[in-house]
Amino acid sequence: MKQAERRRQPLAGRIEERRGPVPVVHYCPGGREHGGGIGRMVGGIQDAAGREGWLHAVVDTRGPRWSWVGSPARLMMAAANLVWARVATPECVHHIHVAGRGSTARKLVLAAVARGVGCRHVLHLHDYDYAADVLRRPAWLQRRIAAMFQAADRVIVLGRRDRDVLMRQLGVPEDRVATLPNSVPDPGARGPRPPDGPTTILFLGRLSDRKGVPELLEALAHPEMLSRSWRAVLAGDGPVATYRARAAELGLGDRVVMPGWLGEAEVDALGKEADILVLPSHAEGLAMAVLEGLAQGLAVVTTRVGAHEEVLQHEVTGLFVPVGDPDALAQALARLLDDPALRARLSSAGRTLYQERFGIDGYMGRLERLYRSLTAPKLNVLEAR
Repeated sequence: MKQAERRRQPLAGRIEERRGPVPVVHYCPGGREHGGGIGRMVGGIQDAAGREGWLHAVVDTRGPRWSWVGSPARLMMAAANLVWARVATPECVHHIHVAGRGSTARKLVLAAVARGVGCRHVLHLHDYDYAADVLRRPAWLQRRIAAMFQAADRVIVLGRRDRDVLMRQLGVPEDRVATLPNSVPDPGARGPRPPDGPTTILFLGRLSDRKGVPELLEALAHPEMLSRSWRAVLAGDGPVATYRARAAELGLGDRVVMPGWLGEAEVDALGKEADILVLPSHAEGLAMAVLEGLAQGLAVVTTRVGAHEEVLQHEVTGLFVPVGDPDALAQALARLLDDPALRARLSSAGRTLYQERFGIDGYMGRLERLYRSLTAPKLNVLEAR
């Protein structure tokens, strides 16, 4: 059947034809364009779903950034979408993406609406230290957060650490917790690298202390590095001007470029030109930048935080360095600069790891099976009332 004819079919008919795929709405802060790693993840899911003709929509729950006027309005619109979808598309699954801080407060509202009107909903936890975030809150709010997760039809986590938080700290039954590491779209195989010219080091993410940017700049200014040929691109938002000034103080000059926030196409182009992906974070869940580095076939240098040790094997698919240690980071980067064979080995093994475990097609299959497990008939609360 032609794609245009498929789109003219009633929704129910298309679902029956595909024997399972259901309409899904994703709720995330900033949407796919301004949602950071979560937004990139959701964008990849939506694009992959679109190629299959599946219906995945994205609802921004905050706006490009927090504002006292715009953000509450966005949240109320998202809540209204839940209510309307319950009437218009009762088979819909609502996929609610949760992080710490203000994200949890917004999702408490959305999850309460979902429960109130009887929507099937999945909570998807993305956070670098959710256990600590919950413990910082008053006891009454901790109880509400636990109740929110316990009432979800399913909770998705990125790795073992978050699974333990959900089960032990928040009391979610084991059979309702699904471990599903992140995925990124396949950028395709890398072309041959030019034999001459400096090696390119790439950082992707918000420029911040948590991402290890101060140590990265110190490592790049280390004598081990200054004597070698390289260039570095630190791409991301945050206090860019402050870090540019710090790079100038360290004498890095034109060797370090900080272009600020970049779109998906620009990030993809940077990855194709780079050789090394570095992310010396102090805390992560499972960094999208690490997966993007593996997908691009870059030699990955990162820290043993979050689920990184569940993904990477030291000296095989990447290099680990201690958190907050610019000397060790400089030595690891210098080693990669001096050893093209090591870079090539890590590149090949990382790309293979991505294809075997983190490709978007396999991820979509696992997601679809999870959605289908939630589609047993459910009482229409609005009609019952």
